[in-house]
Amino acid sequence: MTTVTIPKEAAGKKDLVAIPRDFYEAFLGWRETVKEFTPTLRDKKTLARARKDYAAGRYLTLDELEQRLENRRPRKR
Repeated sequence: MTTVTIPKEAAGKKDLVAIPRDFYEAFLGWRETVKEFTPTLRDKKTLARARKDYAAGRYLTLDELEQRLENRRPRKR
């Protein structure tokens, strides 16, 4: 039987998670291989513009986009 001792500082927290060490070590290895996305100034400007357009109601739903794309396809004869 495994015994786990939880420090008093952690006992009252709601986000305590207990997992096997091999899972934890695998997670740490995976985390180091993932590159973090750092947006460029252009990316930030594009995102700001998209948020502004969305707030103003200038966007397409997925259904509307699909309909427009279907209308652009050449007709088969």
